[in-house]
Amino acid sequence: MDSRLSRTTLRVRGYHLDGYGHVNNARYLEFLEEGRWAYFDERPRLATFLSRGDLAFVAANLNIDYRRAAVAGDDLEVLTRLSEIGSRRARIHQEIRRAADGKTVASADITFVLVDVATGRAVTIDGEIREAMAQLVLA
Repeated sequence: MDSRLSRTTLRVRGYHLDGYGHVNNARYLEFLEEGRWAYFDERPRLATFLSRGDLAFVAANLNIDYRRAAVAGDDLEVLTRLSEIGSRRARIHQEIRRAADGKTVASADITFVLVDVATGRAVTIDGEIREAMAQLVLA
């Protein structure tokens, strides 16, 4: 597996399901969030910039495509990669796949900005943080 890609696994539990026996659509957002946290946990250089507390990555847009249902007992893989860096925003692409057959359950693109915590305003992605991110881009 490419080191720029993160893989997180989880099992679908009963509490993830809706009244139809499928994973509730809102739960997929939690699965994706789990994948993004793991992505940053696995990249300590990038996490260091955020741990100082003066900068934060903030989601600005999320587009998700639901492709097939996941049900209780399914083992899922959340694949996460940084797919693009702009001057003031970046994008992460994620896929949720069923481990048993590799079929995509959902895919999503999350656009985020780098925010100055003190002002609450987006700042330019430049300098050391840009260098650290640029090494991780997997188009």
